[in-house]
Amino acid sequence: MTARILDGAGLARRLLATLRSEVDALKARGLTPGLAAIQVGDSPASRVYVRNKMRACAEVGLHSETRELPADCGEDALLAEIARLNADPAIHGIIVQLPLPAGYDTLRVVQSVAIAKDVDGFNWRNLGALVDGHPQLLPCTPAGVMTMLAETGVPLEGRHAVVIGRSSVVGKPMALLLTLAGATVTICHSKTAELARHTREADIVIAAAGRPGLVTGDMLKPGAVVVDVGINRLPDGKLAGDVEFASASAVAGWISPVPGGVGPMTVATLMQNTVRAARAAGG
Repeated sequence: MTARILDGAGLARRLLATLRSEVDALKARGLTPGLAAIQVGDSPASRVYVRNKMRACAEVGLHSETRELPADCGEDALLAEIARLNADPAIHGIIVQLPLPAGYDTLRVVQSVAIAKDVDGFNWRNLGALVDGHPQLLPCTPAGVMTMLAETGVPLEGRHAVVIGRSSVVGKPMALLLTLAGATVTICHSKTAELARHTREADIVIAAAGRPGLVTGDMLKPGAVVVDVGINRLPDGKLAGDVEFASASAVAGWISPVPGGVGPMTVATLMQNTVRAARAAGG
């Protein structure tokens, strides 16, 4: 068996093209969706991530702003900048690029973003709405994965899904979204005994543990849908996912690559969330 590739990059391009039409229609009504990104410090990786998001804004036609603050600006200065953006009617979405430098209370900073502008979907109220089955602004990576799963045509209802990872950014909301779609979900993590026993029973495997090569082909059920959320930098500088692609692709029915899989979909979903937030603000 040779797995079919879940081409997140190609799907993201199609979604951005569709969004461009939506944004043009909003602009014709006098409403231009706006996204602001805040970067604290000069991390090269963060700079790349922010640049990719701003490039997507330009492609879709969003108004975008980048606020670069020095690493030692202090938490009060960062919170003041977020407060200014919360009050700015031209900005409908705010992202704080993570990780923040040492000394910042990431939780306090993230929760200070206005709920209506929380296009990362990190605010407790947005997460709580998802828990209650009434999702509002969704975390971008899990929502992007759901779009990718829909692309396979594989029905989720009644299927067994294993999510590896329990973060509030990916693992937990991913499990909730799969549950809402009717799947039976098992959450695994670093403390899970006999991980392979769980993954071999899964129709769908979402790997989001941050451990390169964690999932191998012999851990998969033949024909399973495998989505690799991991982005790990190896000692030689190359990127690798949480799934050992060569062995897994020989067993899976569908598989996402790294890079070119989930990453572009995360950015595309961020654009979708910003347009959604703008539409809600514009009435």
